[in-house]
Amino acid sequence: MSTFELVQGAIIVLVVAASAYVAFRKLLPKTSTRIMARVSASLNRPGRAGVVRSLGRRLQPAAATGSCGDGCGSCGSCGPVTPKTEAQPLHFKPRN
Repeated sequence: MSTFELVQGAIIVLVVAASAYVAFRKLLPKTSTRIMARVSASLNRPGRAGVVRSLGRRLQPAAATGSCGDGCGSCGSCGPVTPKTEAQPLHFKPRN
């Protein structure tokens, strides 16, 4: 096996792993948040090295605040939503 094949294989593995990570985060957000919180808690324990603890703090998912700014949009308390009309009137202007 040549060096080129090893590098090519490593790049393909990295691209596939990154794609799987992004798909996992987008398709299963609650599960990914729960797993990231578990990993973060295991890394950020007393007695661990400082680098490991800082990595655990960085991996900790952001908590939902329940306010109108967190983007959930499920409660409807952020104000009335105006329904979009399907038909829009056309305005013709004559040429001069």
